[in-house]
Amino acid sequence: MPVKIRLARVGRKKIAKYRIVAADSRARRDGRFLDTIGFYDPQTDPKTFTYDSDKVAKWIENGAQPTLTVKNLLRQDQFFAKMEGRAKGLTPEQMNLERKPERTRKPKQKKEKK
Repeated sequence: MPVKIRLARVGRKKIAKYRIVAADSRARRDGRFLDTIGFYDPQTDPKTFTYDSDKVAKWIENGAQPTLTVKNLLRQDQFFAKMEGRAKGLTPEQMNLERKPERTRKPKQKKEKK
């Protein structure tokens, strides 16, 4: 059973909030899942991203693959660097890692009429 760490949408229409879950890859997006790992709210400013690092580490060690979006969120929070430091025996104070700033996007340019 291939397991993915992915987003499951919750919230009402046009106000998206997401749970970060470990789910069977064959299950539907909002269907059955094995474990709730965290929460992501892109509507707030700054975007809210909370997760249980012990659960994420456990699932990744057991072979779960994070989806591209979840991997990018974890990378922004420097989870993988923290995991490497923890494996080397470093404390969080010694690693001195902070969350990276949110990526800014350029506004779309309007097409000119001919």
